[in-house]
Amino acid sequence: MAPPPNAAAAAAAVRCNPQVLRRGLRPASSPLPFASRVASTAPLRVPPLRFSLSPVPKSISSPSSSRVPVRSLFTGIVEEVGRVRRIGPPSTPPAGGGGGAPGVDLEVETKNLLAGTQLGDSVAVDGTCLTVAAIDAAASTLTFGVAPETLRCTSLGDRAAGDDVNLERALTPASRMGGHFVQGHVDGTGEIAAFRPEGDSVWVTVRAPPEILRLLVPKGFVAVDGTSLTVVNVDEEGGWFDFMLVRYTQDNVVLPKKKVGDKVNLEADILGKYVVKLLAGRMEAASKADS
Repeated sequence: MAPPPNAAAAAAAVRCNPQVLRRGLRPASSPLPFASRVASTAPLRVPPLRFSLSPVPKSISSPSSSRVPVRSLFTGIVEEVGRVRRIGPPSTPPAGGGGGAPGVDLEVETKNLLAGTQLGDSVAVDGTCLTVAAIDAAASTLTFGVAPETLRCTSLGDRAAGDDVNLERALTPASRMGGHFVQGHVDGTGEIAAFRPEGDSVWVTVRAPPEILRLLVPKGFVAVDGTSLTVVNVDEEGGWFDFMLVRYTQDNVVLPKKKVGDKVNLEADILGKYVVKLLAGRMEAASKADS
């Protein structure tokens, strides 16, 4: 395949051949990843890729357009430890009613997150992405609606008035990426199995279900109650993993205040999930080809 004659054609070639990952690489002729790649004599000249963390409507350039709520990723770097003011049935019945288990309102006191936060913004509460439904500047509180499915999949249903929770606003294009990509989509809950001090740090062992453990690797990322942490050991047979908390993290997140047996929200690294899905698809395709 000869190099495209111009930048537009080069960009089209990259879109049509996702295996072209770097300049100077031709599309692989083999279906296997990273196989049979040969460098071309002339490097492809591809315009720099641009991306946006949240959709921008056409009306954004209009002075009269309303502010676009931030709906994006998180970093796992906790901004503040807030305190639950109230958790219970919504003060206003939802429109349209509906059957099944009701959701709840979660009202959280915050000192620093009110500035710049508006209705519709996303905030991670103990690692769970929630939407700001009400703001009370006088009481310094943010209120979130928590759906029944969220209560089933996270530990938020165990929270009570007076409990501390980790808070982080959504990442913006101007934010520093200090942790890792955290979606705020909790994969499930784990249970604290042990705390063990070592120097001024603390080892934390967490029991977790197999479907989460299979996505964890030593030195990889995991979000525990929305805190970006580095996995140290993973024991799939024993059903646990562990990590260490340095002094600064201990002083600025909720986890050290919890007890053995308490639940924690867990979210595995999204990159690991994509790898598992891609490999499963290739194995299934290979199995069908052999049958």
